[in-house]
Amino acid sequence: MPGDERLSSGDGRIHVFGIRHLSPAGAYHLRAFLDEIRPQVVLVEGPSDAGDLIGQIASRGVVPPIAILAYTDQLPVRTLVFPLASYSPEYQAFLWAAENGVRAEFIDLPSDAAVTLQAARRASAGLEQTDREEGPAADRESGQTGRQDALAERRAFYRRQNELYERVAELAGETDYDSYWERHFEHSPSKEAYRHAIERFSAEMRELLEQEERAHDPREASYNAVREAYMRRQIRQALDTVGPSDRIVVVTGAHHVSAMDLALPAMSDEELRTLPRSSTKLTLMPYSYYKLSVQSGYGAGNQAPAYFERLWDCLNRQDAARLPSLYLSQVALSLRESGTHRSTASVIEGVRLAESLASLRGGSMPTWGDLRDAAVVCLGFGDLSSVAEALARADIGTAIGALPEGVSQTPIQDDLNRHLKRLKLEKYKSAVAADLELDLRENRRVKSEEAAFLDLHRSVFLHRLALLGIDFARQQKIRQDTATWAEHWVLQWTPEAEIQAVESTLKGETVELAAAFVLHERLEGCADLSEASRIIRLACQCGLPKAMEEARLTLQRLAVDAGDFAQIAAAANELSILIRYGDIRKVDTSSFVPLLQQLFLRGTLLLVDAAVCSDEAAGGMVTGMNEMHRISQEHPEEVDDERWLAELWALASRDDRNAKLSGFAFAILLERNLISPDQCSQEVSRRLSPGIPAELGAGWFEGVSMRNRYALLSRSGLWQQLDEYIASLEDEAFLRSLVFLRRAFGSFESREKASIAETLGVLWGLDGQGAAEQLQEPLSEDERGKLDELNDFDFGDL
Repeated sequence: MPGDERLSSGDGRIHVFGIRHLSPAGAYHLRAFLDEIRPQVVLVEGPSDAGDLIGQIASRGVVPPIAILAYTDQLPVRTLVFPLASYSPEYQAFLWAAENGVRAEFIDLPSDAAVTLQAARRASAGLEQTDREEGPAADRESGQTGRQDALAERRAFYRRQNELYERVAELAGETDYDSYWERHFEHSPSKEAYRHAIERFSAEMRELLEQEERAHDPREASYNAVREAYMRRQIRQALDTVGPSDRIVVVTGAHHVSAMDLALPAMSDEELRTLPRSSTKLTLMPYSYYKLSVQSGYGAGNQAPAYFERLWDCLNRQDAARLPSLYLSQVALSLRESGTHRSTASVIEGVRLAESLASLRGGSMPTWGDLRDAAVVCLGFGDLSSVAEALARADIGTAIGALPEGVSQTPIQDDLNRHLKRLKLEKYKSAVAADLELDLRENRRVKSEEAAFLDLHRSVFLHRLALLGIDFARQQKIRQDTATWAEHWVLQWTPEAEIQAVESTLKGETVELAAAFVLHERLEGCADLSEASRIIRLACQCGLPKAMEEARLTLQRLAVDAGDFAQIAAAANELSILIRYGDIRKVDTSSFVPLLQQLFLRGTLLLVDAAVCSDEAAGGMVTGMNEMHRISQEHPEEVDDERWLAELWALASRDDRNAKLSGFAFAILLERNLISPDQCSQEVSRRLSPGIPAELGAGWFEGVSMRNRYALLSRSGLWQQLDEYIASLEDEAFLRSLVFLRRAFGSFESREKASIAETLGVLWGLDGQGAAEQLQEPLSEDERGKLDELNDFDFGDL
């Protein structure tokens, strides 16, 4: 064997077995090879500081896919993931070692060095801007250009690399490289054929790729050279620990097989000491087949992890010929479950077609690509879209791994899993999204307090995860806005969520402590009233009373000098919601009432002066006025509603304030039935008179129309005055007003526009319904052209 002949310094005791990560045939033939060699030590490419996890990986109760996660224990958090499926050769090597009482070790760079070197590679390739703030501006600009050039060169390198692989597939008569690999390696009949073929192919490909790397991406070549020198060092050390007749099997990626020659130099002690390092921690985590698939972006994965697991099962049963029928039967079953019937005859024809395609290409059995083509033809009748979902289920699946209790995890992972179990959320730890409706009110039909408030405890837990940025749960808007006792969440577990949980370890050892830390950090840098009030609400939702009190003190301090009406209104609104519905979450909100009163009074006194603003700023003012008025309605005993109404009267009557805001204040008073018909008529006549600039009159009406529409629609006198006002305008003034009136009516619903049209029809002495139909007819081309001319209308100094 070429590998053994070159490893002369190992005296024939070193046996290298090259594999492709996530290769069913590689795992199957590796186990047969281990049975034949019976080594005393099995060395596997992987982070050498993860050796303590090998025993746990091979323990009972572990359900692949899983992954080893290495992460830096200081910010910024960088991670390395080493995934393992049931058919990963590395995973099967560990199982074999455990079953046979043999020592297994990792031999690749330790994670603290690997994560640092990879970060350096990314930075030098322009993928991380580590020197963004160093040097003068000119240097930074030139550095940015250099990074962009490096990134473009790196992309070009990988493009040429992919082109090389695709060229190999083309020469072999295959449509893509994955089909080439599967037909020539995954379908290999024996371990020796697989081993020799993969070593020969990898040696030749390595030579071609190294030429590319040296010429276009020396960083990649240098990184691999460091790794391989370290692995040779580890192999030499393993040789020193075994007897003269003992054997060692090295399981490594096929690309590195030829570099495992011990005649090549190993990493020296001095070189080892100079390796850059960042302190890291290691943990195990569940993984998913979706993440392994290429679609998720994992480069070392494969496009069809569920399919290759089925191939692995067939190889173990020594019945690989059944794979086509199993695969197509699964596709047909998925179609039937979704309501699309496909017969057994269609499955049989699909198997025959796939086998014929394989035969035409010189294969012994169909590849995944052959089976997909057959499924599209025989089960989709030539239409990929009709079978796409069923194919995805058969190719990728929804499998997600599991780890038993006691397996090495970070404290926050253990805490998270305990909460999932306690709150009966374990079934939602799935790759398939599921809805969860919560009712935060007490359930009086159960006996224990824990069960009575189960949904409330669930809500607190899910809000804490959301605060930590753990994407397990996403809150959705509920249909009934006033149902504050109800919440709707969508739960879906992903490996990214597990990584996010691990990263949260830096913030606290439990979910509660980490959430409290996040709120404390946000408060330390908080200089915004509305942000401080949002933090109070978050602390309430997360069940963190100490954080609530800290946030209350911060808000009280900021409120002393607050002068922004919109921010004050937003903060007061948050407190209002908290006070009204805090009892649902069993939170004492009495200490927030004085603060609400203080903010409301301050906002009330600022209203008139803040209304001196542009139309652009008026949008925020309108939101704030809505919030303040809602508070006055919902807390009449806590806040000074009379003073608020007085300020609204003052704003509604002022001519030197933003016309839209004056109109909006008038609309609120009209809605409260505080304006008599005579007062309404007088104000409309004053605002909509020929002596008032058109933009001010139309802007005032726009503000009026932004509030209760039904209160406006029921006042025919208002529409009569508006009609008379428009009729009195000269052409230029009409064009000015038209812009604002179109904006005002643009937000009206169709039925509201119909009601207005009927009212105008009656005022004009016409049939109301007929007038409504005529007024709402589509514009003619001539009318559209006239409106388009408004885009070029000269508004002078408006």
